[in-house]
Amino acid sequence: MKYNIFWMHILLMLAIPTVASAMTDLGQVGEVYPVVEPDVRVEMQQKAVEGWEKKKKEYLEKVRTYQPFDLYPLPRAKEERSFAVDMSYTLDQDVKDKDGKILYPQGYTFNPLDYMRLSIGLVVIDGSDPAQIRWFKQSPYSSNHRVKLLLSGGYAQPLIPELNRAVFYLNKDIAERLQLTAVPCVAVQKDRHMQVTEFLIEEER
Repeated sequence: MKYNIFWMHILLMLAIPTVASAMTDLGQVGEVYPVVEPDVRVEMQQKAVEGWEKKKKEYLEKVRTYQPFDLYPLPRAKEERSFAVDMSYTLDQDVKDKDGKILYPQGYTFNPLDYMRLSIGLVVIDGSDPAQIRWFKQSPYSSNHRVKLLLSGGYAQPLIPELNRAVFYLNKDIAERLQLTAVPCVAVQKDRHMQVTEFLIEEER
């Protein structure tokens, strides 16, 4: 019995190195290819950059084509004309002080130009009309930054660097208050009223 156990130990000792050697190098069977799986961190960074570039492009396009919901469009003037606009205003309700005492009753009419002087004028053009843009550039108002430029059409953002000035939009309240009906036009204070002048632009041939 002891004899058999002894030889079993010998056989095991001889077999272990053989198995280890076999497991260490099995040789090359078939072609070997390198690991080409992309780095997850690199992929995430690339997707983040691509996503930002797409959002940035969409945002810039929205800024470029922005128009307010209350933009008030006006047609091109068919003739030159100038008219005065009475800026008198009638109160539709009582104006009271902090104690409830009536300062100005409903129905009271006053002209704000009796109490103030407008140092700026307004110029309104259709920003989608190249002829009106050229007209503005060639006019004396282009270099006068005390004149406020309003658009009845087109986009303000592209015109800001082109005209090198602030550009705003015309809304219904301003158009109706100044009785504007056509563009290009200019509105300036003259004594106790606003003087509005519409300009005729010749059609290009």
